[in-house]
Amino acid sequence: MKKILTFLLAGSICFGLVFSGDSVMAATIQGKPNLAVLVDGRKVKFQGGDPFMENGRVQVPLRGVGEALGAKVEFNGAQKKVKYTKGDKSIELTIGSKQALVDGQSVVMDTAAKAIKGRTYVPLRFVSENLGESVSWDQVANWVWIGSKEIPNIEDIEVTTTSLDSYNKWLSKGTLDGKKGVRIFTINDLPLKIGNIIVYDVWKVMQGSNTGVRVRYSTGDQAIYYLTGNSYRKYRHDVEGLKVNNSDGTITRTYKTVSVSDYDIDNDVNYKNLKLSDIKYIGIDGIASEYVELLISPF
Repeated sequence: MKKILTFLLAGSICFGLVFSGDSVMAATIQGKPNLAVLVDGRKVKFQGGDPFMENGRVQVPLRGVGEALGAKVEFNGAQKKVKYTKGDKSIELTIGSKQALVDGQSVVMDTAAKAIKGRTYVPLRFVSENLGESVSWDQVANWVWIGSKEIPNIEDIEVTTTSLDSYNKWLSKGTLDGKKGVRIFTINDLPLKIGNIIVYDVWKVMQGSNTGVRVRYSTGDQAIYYLTGNSYRKYRHDVEGLKVNNSDGTITRTYKTVSVSDYDIDNDVNYKNLKLSDIKYIGIDGIASEYVELLISPF
């Protein structure tokens, strides 16, 4: 009991020192979720470039979204033209021009397709809507949703499932009790329904020179832990003053990187040297699941 109380007290003190949650300091938190495009609840994996925002419009590499929507994509480099065909719908864009052909009819766009460093980017909303899909902007997530917003269960996607044996040295016996194994997923697999919650996204934040991690959930009061591969798990409760109740009903929680509890509990004399790049996995505690759920660290 004494050790637990020491951990809780140390954690509370360290929250104030490393990541402040008061109203003034909360405003200094820097960092936001990466811009992403989701088709029917799954992130689009773009090849050769990432989506970007320009003048309030999201531009994406020409193939990713078209192929995710089941369209045939053709590119004519000599004529600088991109063509999408899906059923009886067709779109033809010319790089550098706001003039487009939609089902053979001339249309003026509010932004043009463009070539950047040898990659061709097209206006996401224009292409998606003219292929017959609904498009909405998610300000909280920094995401574009196309089509259905149904989020898959972790059981419905391909994730790595492995035995508990390799993780015995990292996780306490209590963590492993009653668990069938370990499921490992990546940042590109999010959002996911895992047990009783949805994990939407994970991203890095900074407050001055201090780093931390933010996680957006559907609900709950989850703690997380870091696995570095050479020590026991490093447990983190969120900084209560930095909790964000989002307008869509989701919750964003902030967790520090460095904590004096690593010294108090595990006698880690080098606890101040922990960096996000040292973390191999991020575990999410408090999920009603038969597995230990581990995110491969995106940092």
